[in-house]
Amino acid sequence: MTEVVVVIPNLNGKADLKACLDSVHAQSVSAKIVVVDNASKDGSVKFIKKHYPTVELLINDRNEGYTGGVNPGMQQAIDENVTYVVPFNNDAVADKDWLKHLKHYLDTHPKYGIAASKVLDARGTHIDSTGDQFTVWGLPYPRGRGETDVNKYDDDTEIFAASGAASMYRVAMLKEIGLLDQDFFAYYEDVDISFRAQLAGWKVAFVPEAVVYHNTGATSSKIKGFTTYQTMKNQPLLLYKNVPRKYLWRIGWRFTIAHVLFFLKAFTRKQGWAAFTGDMKGTELLFAARRQRKIIQREKKVSDEYIWNIITHDLPPNAYALRKLRNRWRKMTFRKAI
Repeated sequence: MTEVVVVIPNLNGKADLKACLDSVHAQSVSAKIVVVDNASKDGSVKFIKKHYPTVELLINDRNEGYTGGVNPGMQQAIDENVTYVVPFNNDAVADKDWLKHLKHYLDTHPKYGIAASKVLDARGTHIDSTGDQFTVWGLPYPRGRGETDVNKYDDDTEIFAASGAASMYRVAMLKEIGLLDQDFFAYYEDVDISFRAQLAGWKVAFVPEAVVYHNTGATSSKIKGFTTYQTMKNQPLLLYKNVPRKYLWRIGWRFTIAHVLFFLKAFTRKQGWAAFTGDMKGTELLFAARRQRKIIQREKKVSDEYIWNIITHDLPPNAYALRKLRNRWRKMTFRKAI
């Protein structure tokens, strides 16, 4: 019986597929491989059929984004009643014991629903992610991104969220909390599902022995303004759906400052239209998400204080403009006080 299904979303990723698929085939733990193709135009489907006949192909009629490139494979894993499902980016390559380490962790830690990999850059020298954190500013961030890999985070295994690039999900958890939220399309959908897992009482772990190498942004960098649009659209949705009512205003006012600042910066990068349209779409999604929020908050199994204690009480490390703004505010209020 298959215990692990690896789901690889693909959009015109033919150039990266060989290295990706070869690394999954070479795993010391066997797994079923499912590629969900998002209507690629570069011959990806033909390439897979010819060179990887054992790979199962699910083909979308149009580009359904990262969420639509993973959810069909996740749903199939649920229907087949496997134990674990692993979304894996088509521009990533895994160490041969990658799956073994993730599976062993979840096998031996039943309270954990998600296990995250150590994701390094393609050269293996710098960190892409050692798990994601969510902050009191409503801003998520990948731990250690851009830092040299010197095992700094290897002892800190309990994290808030797992990167969607290469993480293992317990199918029993997915049956409880659902799949990736299709409205996100791409970006922050991995933090959203981890947030929902935390609210439902599941924990998220970082497994430093499980190493993958990721060519970051190989797909999204091809589309101008894509990251800006998705960030403006998805960050408010992530906050609104998941933050408990007790802390919604406390986090929300900080987030509003950050969101406005990001919006203004987009214009300086000549991506103002992407920011504007993303913000408009995000506002539309907020109204549509009211029912989702009610269900998520009503069914949560942990206290509001628990969530408050596991989020990061600071700005993301790379929020330089916000740090300057905060420091100026602190200086002004200090002067007034004296």
